[in-house]
Amino acid sequence: MLENSFVMVAIILIINIVYVSFFTIRMILTLKGYRYIAAFVSMIEVVIYVVGLGLVLDNLNQIQNLIAYAVGYGIGVIVGMKIEEKLALGYITVNVITKEYDKDLPKTLREKGYGVTNWAANGLEGERMALQILTPRRHELQLYHTIKDLDPKAFIIAYEPKTIYGGFWVKAVKRGKLQT
Repeated sequence: MLENSFVMVAIILIINIVYVSFFTIRMILTLKGYRYIAAFVSMIEVVIYVVGLGLVLDNLNQIQNLIAYAVGYGIGVIVGMKIEEKLALGYITVNVITKEYDKDLPKTLREKGYGVTNWAANGLEGERMALQILTPRRHELQLYHTIKDLDPKAFIIAYEPKTIYGGFWVKAVKRGKLQT
């Protein structure tokens, strides 16, 4: 079966897509603090890597195998990132500055289950409201849509917090209280 060069190219391509996807996911799990899951994924990753690299090294006289390895690597990065987007591990903090001071906006967001801290702010054109919102990453896009529906001119900045400690909201999220 491995005598056919088309089959060999396809196998190398698929192996490398799978390997790099595992590599990307393992790196993200490591960065997010999922040590044991990352260690398990790395065991699978290294087996796939050795098999794929072995196939290429055993057939270095076939340039298409090396090309398949490189293309598979590139596609694997994209696939791994897509998988990570679907997993949406962790939390994000979203800072919002409203166009106008709207005392109902924080209440509406809290009713939907988001953790919101708000305060009065002043901008170039007058009084504003500043909000800091914590949400699981899997709810990130829904939060943006909700904010845009409530204030289409809101200024939004999001970042990923490294450490979260304390507060009532984190406990509520762990119990699944956030509405989508």
